[in-house]
Order: sequence, then C-alpha cells, then structure tokens
Amino acid sequence: MKNSRFFMAAVLIGTLAGCTTTRKTTGNTTGNIGRLQYIGKQVVPYNMPLEGTVTGGLSGIDYDPRSQQYYMICDDRSEHNPARFYTAKLYFSQTSFDSIRFTAVTPLLQANGATYPGNKVNAALTPDPEAMRYNARKGYLVWSSEGERIVNNKDTILTNPGIYEITTAGRYIDSFALPSQFRMQAAEKGPRRNGVFEGLGFTPDYRFMYVSLEEPRYEDGPRADINDTTALTRIIKFDNSTRQAVAQYAYRLEPVAHPATPTSGFKVNGISDIMVLDDNRLLTIERSFSTGVKDCTIKVYLTDLRHTTDVSRYNALKSVKGLRPAEKKLLFDFTALNTYIDNIEGVTYGPVLPNGHRSLVFVADNNFSPLEESQFFLFELVP
Repeated sequence: MKNSRFFMAAVLIGTLAGCTTTRKTTGNTTGNIGRLQYIGKQVVPYNMPLEGTVTGGLSGIDYDPRSQQYYMICDDRSEHNPARFYTAKLYFSQTSFDSIRFTAVTPLLQANGATYPGNKVNAALTPDPEAMRYNARKGYLVWSSEGERIVNNKDTILTNPGIYEITTAGRYIDSFALPSQFRMQAAEKGPRRNGVFEGLGFTPDYRFMYVSLEEPRYEDGPRADINDTTALTRIIKFDNSTRQAVAQYAYRLEPVAHPATPTSGFKVNGISDIMVLDDNRLLTIERSFSTGVKDCTIKVYLTDLRHTTDVSRYNALKSVKGLRPAEKKLLFDFTALNTYIDNIEGVTYGPVLPNGHRSLVFVADNNFSPLEESQFFLFELVP
C-alpha cells in the first residue's frame, strides 16, 4: 500500500508541476562544459508498482525533447517481469527537483514478436539489458544487452552481447553487427561476464554511435584493482546507416576506489555509461563498488578521442606499440555531494533551463534490492 500511495502522489504532483520552468530543446545540440552544478535528488520507492510490473533496475536513460519524456531501460533479465523499458516525466526548475511521474512500461520484443524468456525458461535467449538511447532522426530506440557467460562444471551458457534497434512500441527492427572480439567464449577469451556493453550514445547528427565496454576483455588485460592503473577497456564506434563497427578505442580505467571487506569480496571499477557530446568527445561515467562499502564511487570524466589509437585490428591491447588511449579529465566526483550514492548507470541531457544552460540527469540502478535505491540526480551544466 505504501508504494501505491507514492505512485498516486507522484501522478498528482506531476500534474500540479506541469508548468515547469524548463524549456524544450530542439535537438541533440552540445556546448561547452565547464562544471556541474547540483540541483537535487529524487528516490523512487522500492518495488513501486506500474502496470503489473515492479520498477527497479533502471540502467539507462535518454530524453526525447519533442515529447518531453524520458526513456529508461530496466536490467531485469525477465526474472521479475519480462524485459522492458519505462517512460517517465521529470518535473524540475533551475533551483529544485520536484517529482517524477512514470507514464508507461513497454516490453522488449524479440524478432519473432515474443517477449524475452527468463533464464529458467531459456537461458540462451535471456537478455541482460543495460543501455538505451532514442534516435530522434529515425524515431526509434537502440538498446544493448551484455549477453551471458556461465562456464562451470554443471553447465556452459554462452550468449553474445548485442545492440538492437527497436520501435518505441518495443518491436524489433534490426541488430548491429558484432565485431569478432566481442563474442562470448568458453575459454578465458573475449568479454568477461557482466562487463560488456554498458553504455551507448549518438553523435549530434546521428551518423555514428559509440558503445562502451564496462570492463577489459580477457586478452586486453586484467580487471581494475586497488592502486592499479593498467586496466584498459574499449569504446566502439558504429556507423548508424550500415550498423557496422568502423573504429575501436582504448580507454584506461581508474583503480578500484576501496578495498573489499573481506579482502576476498567482490570489487569492480568500469564504465557504467557514456554520453556523446560531439563527434569526438564523450562524458564517461566510471562506477566503482567494493563489498563492505555501502556507497558506490561515481566519477564523471570529459573524454576526448581525437588523438586515440584505432585498435580495431588488435585482439590484445597489450600488443599495440605506441598505444594512445583516450584522453580524459575529471569533471565531477559524486562524493562531493555528501549523500548516499548508489549504482549510477545512466546519464542524459534534459531540457534547457531558463538561464539557457543544459540540464543533466543521472539515474541509479537499485538491482531490485531493498538495501539499494532507484535514484535520480539533477544537475545544471555550467559553461
């Protein structure tokens, strides 16, 4: 009943806040980014119901300025409900973040028109949705799946990661060609489990799309660790008209922020999302988590690919002589907010604020856990 009351309140607040002071944008335009000015935070209650589903697992977000709505992919592997995405309205001004109103839920559909099965039904067809963007030029959505790699004494399940173009009604259109380096393998080669296509974004003219790997492939070296600056992952550049990869770039990850407790516990740092600013510049989100530490460490970098080596033809980054990874500069560390920071996995532009500055929205995935939060963070982009 608590969740139901929140949802009805959110609908009411959203209606009252309809005369938001933000302005509508007219396209995927970019400008200079000097710093991020924090405006506010909203938290969606755990397992809030919507149209027969439970909200949570919000792993990617994008904004459509024409409809003034946000698309948010859910990383539910058809375990709680069929794989899906949500739409929502966010109500805020230049000085306050007022409310969120979820408007609809849409299932992701396979090429045959059916919803995706959970792993207890058909593990080979179960997706792991992670990122989503709206292509305003085509009026379609693109989403990514990390696939699956389970290799143990009982079973071997290998499902390739994928990038799919769909309608706004969730219907399958086509898929992007997968470079051979990113096919799942039973041997310790290719992508690691849960370390694949976490982020994607379009260039302003929608000619190209960048897709980021969360963690290094096996051949590209070890995962990030404490005090270790050697971990290299990849960013892929696709041609949207051919759906073929045209370049790949190396990206150096920061060390894991905190030791795990116990020391044998899980720890990770990787790219949880990217947002494309222009043909060569991206915002990259690095998300570090260690068992025994409640908060995630979230850092946002301004990343430049102009002088970066194209590593498409190299199967192992350590074999690239004179490798030039992407240049990056720290833009914002969420630790500065002095509030609980959860698993931030999505970022998007929002509408233009009354002062002419862009808004920026981040979303956190609660992993469907009552110990975590579905969070939204709102910022002003100050030139």
